[in-house]
Amino acid sequence: MADTARRIKSVEDSIRDTEEPEHRLKKNLSGLDLAVFGVGVIIGTGIFVLTGEVARTTAGPAVAISFVIAGVVCGLAAICYAEFASTVPVAGSAYTFSYATMGELVAWIIGWDLVLELALGAATVSVGWSGYLNQLLGDLGIPLPTSIAGETATVNIPAIFIALLMTAVLVLGIKLSSRVTSVIVAIKVAIVLLVIVLGLFYLTADNYTPFVPPAEPAAEGEGGWHAPLIQLLGFTQGSFGWGGVIAGASIVFFAFIGFDIVATAAEETKNPRKDLPRGIIGSLLICTLLYVAVSLVVVGMQPYSELSTSAPLAEAFSSVGLSFVSSVISLGALAGLTSVVMILMLGQSRVLFAMSRDHLLPPAMATVHPRYGTPYKISIGTGIFVALLAGFLPLGTLAELVNIGTLFAFVLVSIAVIVLRRTRPDLHRAFRVPLVPFVPILSAVACVYLMLNLPADTWVRFAVWMALGFVIYYAYGRRHSRLAGAEGEAAAVRAAADREARRSVR
Repeated sequence: MADTARRIKSVEDSIRDTEEPEHRLKKNLSGLDLAVFGVGVIIGTGIFVLTGEVARTTAGPAVAISFVIAGVVCGLAAICYAEFASTVPVAGSAYTFSYATMGELVAWIIGWDLVLELALGAATVSVGWSGYLNQLLGDLGIPLPTSIAGETATVNIPAIFIALLMTAVLVLGIKLSSRVTSVIVAIKVAIVLLVIVLGLFYLTADNYTPFVPPAEPAAEGEGGWHAPLIQLLGFTQGSFGWGGVIAGASIVFFAFIGFDIVATAAEETKNPRKDLPRGIIGSLLICTLLYVAVSLVVVGMQPYSELSTSAPLAEAFSSVGLSFVSSVISLGALAGLTSVVMILMLGQSRVLFAMSRDHLLPPAMATVHPRYGTPYKISIGTGIFVALLAGFLPLGTLAELVNIGTLFAFVLVSIAVIVLRRTRPDLHRAFRVPLVPFVPILSAVACVYLMLNLPADTWVRFAVWMALGFVIYYAYGRRHSRLAGAEGEAAAVRAAADREARRSVR
């Protein structure tokens, strides 16, 4: 049996596949388009919710520092993605990068893992979109019945609607998707900036004192299954203090999830070697600055101990007599989630497209539409899958799977940078991670630490999901893989040569 872990698809082969007529995607995206995609998927409910939760329960006014720490951790992973995306400008993101460095089995694992981040994430956000829509309609006096809208709906009609609507946009072309995203991002960034500027007039200096509240250690027996390991690493679990600031970074990190989606659009970028690093790093930098500014404003408007954990921005403005801003914030959240749903589904379809093109999934799925230049079969299939999840399943208990799937991808990409530097030192890299191997190792360690802060049941579900992936790979992907076919052909050639040599001897 061939060693599937050693089936490595070279960078050159990956790039060559993008030129096949039936698999060729249209190149319509610029560096600005990519940055807009990044901002569009990163700015979601995190900026409207996590600020209050972390400030009130974990970090106090120093939540701004938690955002900075999380941004730095993401930045380490981002520059690793930037090197790979500029070197291997192929759809598939971490899946493609892993295939070129650590082999087919690891590539399958990461591709299967990305389904957690992207498809499940899109479904979860669709449910959130339904909730915000119903809240906004309620403010207007026309709420929908809770049986068909919101997180407790029996059949979530708005969630199904937004998933299918974004599917149609994705099928009609990447340029249309980019234009829709640009409009939505402009709306929500304008609302975020309005919140920042308006909030500056209602700041109270006393609300920033103490900036780092005194630590409150975790009670005996609390702290999670990994508490001994965290203590061994030198951190004190509990609320507030500098330990609380670091713990807060583990929470707000998830507000940054999505910048890696930019890498999945590599094949549809006009100048990927330059524009992909700019789009990945630029979008992350913009969102970090916005997150820090919003967190500083909200804790300055209202004492951190009084912040709402569900709608901190709206409550902060209500506390200073500006209740009308609540509806504006709901509109911003609704716009934000719309773009998040679309871009997560975009990323998912491109990962599955790359896997199908490699025959790890049925190759017929990788057909590109002759007019729109999009992988329409996979896009439609992804949209239906997301719509069914969002419409009929309670996803609250599964949301943390999105986080562990993302962090796992970050760890593998960071390691892959070191591997490719050693195996292909001569390869041209338009963007290079500085201080290799120190920076990639630091990135991987930081992501593993954040993974350790997730509950034990999340790890159990993650293990079950990975086990299912192994079953599918060994039942289908291992035998049908393009590289498996190449191995078979090579073995046949060697066998024929051996037979010819034996006849010559006789």
